Amino acid sequence: MGEKRILIVEDDADISMIEEAYLNTAGLETKIVSEGSQVVPLLEKERFDLILLDLMLPDKSGYEICKEIRDKLDIPILMVTARTESVDKLRGFGAGADDYISKPFDPAELVARVNANLRQYERSRFGAAKKSEKNPDEIVIGDLRILTEGWKVYKGEKEIRFPNREFELLQFLAMNPNIVFSKEQLFEKIWGYDYVGDSATVMVHINRIREKIEDDSRKPKILETVWGAGYRLNK
Repeated sequence: MGEKRILIVEDDADISMIEEAYLNTAGLETKIVSEGSQVVPLLEKERFDLILLDLMLPDKSGYEICKEIRDKLDIPILMVTARTESVDKLRGFGAGADDYISKPFDPAELVARVNANLRQYERSRFGAAKKSEKNPDEIVIGDLRILTEGWKVYKGEKEIRFPNREFELLQFLAMNPNIVFSKEQLFEKIWGYDYVGDSATVMVHINRIREKIEDDSRKPKILETVWGAGYRLNK
């Protein structure tokens, strides 16, 4: 397939040049766009393996662009933001981002996160789909249906869109029901040893999953918190 292609969406030319230089040095092909309105039309014409998306763009917010991409493509999205509040990170994950990195960033960490997301995406797409007795085609929990082969989730008749890692986390818990997993165990299983981050990311993704599958995310009945221990999916 050749080099992995990274789409850099950044309006600050100095930052985009730094991102491009380090990613190119790491053997990754890049393309830069400076306006949010350019992103979706470009994705319809060209193939990319990951999107590096600045949150604050002059014509369109990164949140809005992220949602537009998620409606069309399943591709890793790494959000670059100067905002470090947890509510902003939560909003980014809610829009469909797979990961985030805060400005100012260490270029080496940026490359590490990009590579980790690319590896994780490949593992999930080509490894998780292997059939086995423990990996059925469909998992049913109440009115929730998880299609493990098709990477789709339905609540009733309505399809619910899940970014890559949210789906992986939900699928793992659904395939191991009624078992309590700690944040650290889930982080290691879904994100892997080589991921640059911490287990607090798990909590953000759990909250996002609850908003999609629970009738009342404030009083979860399917994906339950076991205080002091971790999380359990009830079946």
